[in-house]
Amino acid sequence: MAFMFRINIPTFSDYSVKKIGPLAGLMFVLAASGCSFIEDRSERYVDAPEGTPLKLPESADESRFSQMMPVREISAPDAGRMYVGELPQPPDMTAEILQENYVIEVVDDEIWLLVNDVPGRLWPAVSTWMAEQGLGIAYQNPQLGLLQSELVNYSKRARDLLGLPDEPAGEEQLLAVQAKVAPGVRRKTTEIQVRTFNAQSNEVSQLVAWNDSARRSETELETSRRLLTDLSEFLKAREDSKSYSRAALNMPAEPLVRLVSEGEVAKQIVMDLDYGRSWGEVRRALDEAEIPVVDLNREEGYFFVDARPDSARDSGWFPWSSDRSDPVRTHDLTLEARGDNLIVTARRAPDYTGDIRPEALLSRLFEYLY
Repeated sequence: MAFMFRINIPTFSDYSVKKIGPLAGLMFVLAASGCSFIEDRSERYVDAPEGTPLKLPESADESRFSQMMPVREISAPDAGRMYVGELPQPPDMTAEILQENYVIEVVDDEIWLLVNDVPGRLWPAVSTWMAEQGLGIAYQNPQLGLLQSELVNYSKRARDLLGLPDEPAGEEQLLAVQAKVAPGVRRKTTEIQVRTFNAQSNEVSQLVAWNDSARRSETELETSRRLLTDLSEFLKAREDSKSYSRAALNMPAEPLVRLVSEGEVAKQIVMDLDYGRSWGEVRRALDEAEIPVVDLNREEGYFFVDARPDSARDSGWFPWSSDRSDPVRTHDLTLEARGDNLIVTARRAPDYTGDIRPEALLSRLFEYLY
């Protein structure tokens, strides 16, 4: 008689299902509960007292010391009680570095080369560029940031640079070139403008005042673009051999954008720029700050924005979810010309009842403007 024995040996798959199943359920419960076993230190940050600033000895040269890992500074308007949702983000170590060192920007009929460097280092390079390109230098004033060329009509190299014909038909207008080197709107940057102007005689007898209000034609803008493109390539090739101009130290360095506060509360941003340039800078700052624009009107001078933090605009279950709710109008930004300045103010939208204060929005916007 034959006997048959059957022995049930648990397989790896059976063991895995029995053991891993409860573990997966536990992980889901922990994730759904928001991982409450991890301490939320936001309140500790809000309530932490301010430390005593580090003092250097009187004999120390402060210019040789800097912060390796700086802590985000809190402006006066934000020095009071903060909400957890308004905690400042860690400092961006590349905030003062442009994505590109040389960028040609255009707003309305203005065009300039934005360079990630200070004017004192660029002044000698611009002077060298004008000399080597056959423009020459007839006058220069570092305090005003102005360089003025000789007449370009009599230089073959300068004529080629400006796209003038080798053999002009009839009498041609005499031209000269001006370059303006000035601190940029953003800190530690320089804006260089180059333009041609019609000379009144066979010799340019004096330094001609720079005219910011003059309207420029498409041809003039294209000529400026041609010159700035050539200057940009010249500066790129000389990055390893920069010099510094002591004369350019006296160049005006007053900020073009200022945050004005009253009683430690931010009230307005003052911009020493024309309307078109100010509008463009505010639009750029909103984009870089990732503040959604619900509506805008350049003619009437307003931006309707959603100033809520990312967490409030995230409609997904998890922080890494890509689902976002539609922007909500929380604040209104208004641009108004007053004298030679443009004033930016902020107020709550009529239907917004959240915790984001207008002064907090102004302070955040100012970080990206300057």
